[in-house]
Amino acid sequence: MSDDDLPASITALIDVPRYDETSDFPVERGYIWTSCASTENANPLYWDDDVAAELTGGPIAAPSMLSTWFRPHHWAPGLDVQRLPLQVHFDLKDQLGLPEAVMSDNTTIFYEPVRPGDVISTCQRLRSVSAEKQTKLGIGRFWVIDVEYRNDRGELVGIESWTGFGYRRDAA
Repeated sequence: MSDDDLPASITALIDVPRYDETSDFPVERGYIWTSCASTENANPLYWDDDVAAELTGGPIAAPSMLSTWFRPHHWAPGLDVQRLPLQVHFDLKDQLGLPEAVMSDNTTIFYEPVRPGDVISTCQRLRSVSAEKQTKLGIGRFWVIDVEYRNDRGELVGIESWTGFGYRRDAA
């Protein structure tokens, strides 16, 4: 495959929402408090209902917990196929014949706050795939995937952008 030879099946996926899914559980205060306790986050916004009411109109989850609400459980009763986060990433590895991969960048943009009781849904969008590149790891391609998060009112609550590099190791 040459540098400019990106399969049409891959270019057809750019900017197309894929893997629309809804969380298996609503946002819970217990998860929020456990996360804040584990990181020793004493911000009263997450602990004190009066402070939360004054600042944000009620309790919210720490923004850093955005992906918590959608990490798939690796096991659940009746689950036939193990769900993977960032499925588009694994699809690209398979379709481009790139068995190894690393994530080289992650950026999150926050919008509406996530609140207890919200049920979060996501979709993944492939934003770009580079030409083949030679790096110290091997020959491969960079790609950017956005994961969009919305609450059950349809409001955008955040977008995570991931840059991955899928590659083949050089033959020694």
